[in-house]
Amino acid sequence: MAIDIDSWYNEVIEGDVVVHYKGAISADLITRVLEHIENELAIRNEKSKLRKKVYNVMVEALQNLFHHTGLQPENSKTGEIEKNFAIFVLKKLPDGNFNVISGNFVEEPRVKFLKDRMDQINYLTLDELKILYQLILNNQEYSDKGGGGLGLVDIAKRTGHEYEYSFHNQTNGYYFFCLKILITN
Repeated sequence: MAIDIDSWYNEVIEGDVVVHYKGAISADLITRVLEHIENELAIRNEKSKLRKKVYNVMVEALQNLFHHTGLQPENSKTGEIEKNFAIFVLKKLPDGNFNVISGNFVEEPRVKFLKDRMDQINYLTLDELKILYQLILNNQEYSDKGGGGLGLVDIAKRTGHEYEYSFHNQTNGYYFFCLKILITN
């Protein structure tokens, strides 16, 4: 079922947001966002260990978006197709933990691989995740875009929490992939 992306975005940016973005993602943008996050977490006096964990998870999450974001289906308002469209939000939760929330378009053939990988990661223990990480590295199990879900496995290892995710069928063979990552202190 299609999702109203603007409404979804407005909903996820409610609360104590450290950074949020909706649009084309680039290497330069990632660098600026990571600098902003580092500075913001320092200003907020977050513990060093938590700052490092949040920063490292954001690096992986943003790199995944940059490398694995498909074209946005044609925009019905403008008729344009925006390359590398992504949404990401980092916000602090009332309990002191953080959420990374992201959304991006993926082509239908990638949905099964992503769903299977996410389910596999959610099922595995921390020790099993470490083994899977090494297997992917050693067997060079890479997709056509350069990864075998290694970033997703790395994030799960760092956070120790299951992913919340969903796929929403949009149009013309595209799905909108929503991902929520919990980072605890």
